[in-house]
Amino acid sequence: MSASDTTDTDAAFDHDVVIVGGGPAGCAAGVFTGRYGLDTVIFDRGRSSIQRCAVLENYLGFPAGIDIETLYGLIHDHAEEAGCEIVPDFVESLERADGGDGFVVGVQEGEPVTARRVIAATRYDGEYMRGLDDETVMFETHEHDGEEHEHFDKGYAEGDGTTPVEDLFIASPYGATGYQASMAAGRGTRVAITVVEAVRRERGYPEPVANYYDWMRPEAELDEEWSDRDRWREYFDDRLPDDHDLEDEGRRELREREIDRRLATYLSDDEIDARVERGHKRLLEHVDDDLILEAAREIEAEE
Repeated sequence: MSASDTTDTDAAFDHDVVIVGGGPAGCAAGVFTGRYGLDTVIFDRGRSSIQRCAVLENYLGFPAGIDIETLYGLIHDHAEEAGCEIVPDFVESLERADGGDGFVVGVQEGEPVTARRVIAATRYDGEYMRGLDDETVMFETHEHDGEEHEHFDKGYAEGDGTTPVEDLFIASPYGATGYQASMAAGRGTRVAITVVEAVRRERGYPEPVANYYDWMRPEAELDEEWSDRDRWREYFDDRLPDDHDLEDEGRRELREREIDRRLATYLSDDEIDARVERGHKRLLEHVDDDLILEAAREIEAEE
């Protein structure tokens, strides 16, 4: 189940979000934008630093390590389950769309596509972004072996992924900790939440109620007070700033949509059990069949 409050796509563009890079950063970002209902496509055919790793042994949740092929299968499966489309094509250029809003994404083999927002989640060079910003230094010059080389400025984006170019976000795992896959995934998540909250503000949510989280809770935690929609209505209205400019009808529409979204995050015991079983079965799809059969025989022998 998505944690979205809407699945409407901006009809002026092919996609709400284009993500460049299908590693941990890009797929983590896609999981969050996709689950919110944003039409998201991930382009993944560039150089990926994680593919140079032999076996990943420090990614949380895999105590004996995980090979890169299996990890890629899992993260791509997760992104697609969240609603993302993964396209094996190389992004060559990124230009402003006519009118100044959104982007035209040029790819190596397919036709160009348009996107309302772009998340750059590739760690190498960022050459495809060249020319987007004429006022701020996007690339910096370094000297190496007596020759000058230009590289994407690792400090170009803010901590939340925003950049001087409106609607361009950087989820590339730069910096001292950026070489760790788990940090890359965290970076992608942080930037995706920035994007989702920008969308919520654009759709009319005032700042105090534009914040976003995506997590499921047991229905048992929903006590009598908070199972009452009137309590949620009171909570929503109390958080609105005094100077909000929402008309009554628009305020009520946003409020009811937000209440629906929040109540949908509470799951019954039966739904939790069903999701746990489904999750375990999905994991088995990525495990070698011979190992599954071997484990089954061992279990049978023990019994």
